[in-house]
Amino acid sequence: MSRAFAGFHHLHLRKRVHQKLQKYPHPHPTVRAFDNFLMFVAVVGPLMNIPQIYKIFSTQNATGVSLISFSMFAIMEIPWIIYGIIHKAKPIVITYTLWLITNLVIVAGILMYG
Repeated sequence: MSRAFAGFHHLHLRKRVHQKLQKYPHPHPTVRAFDNFLMFVAVVGPLMNIPQIYKIFSTQNATGVSLISFSMFAIMEIPWIIYGIIHKAKPIVITYTLWLITNLVIVAGILMYG
């Protein structure tokens, strides 16, 4: 770590101690394993939209796919991304950014082929 950022790291550690936050990565193996599992879910969950994306773009048909629903899903991800950034919650930022991307791709497909 460069000297320029050493002070910030120290302040971050003091903040964690003062706020009585848990260590990260967590020292307990079960909690650490769950943290790793959550990162897996954060990536895999949004990928569940890929079959819908494939269907829309391969058939060039978005009949029956709701523009309002997927638009609202996309809009509702934005506050979660901001929340994750503010709280430095990596799984939340990753998950909701991926959901936002996949939902926007579906919205684009609906607008193109709906």
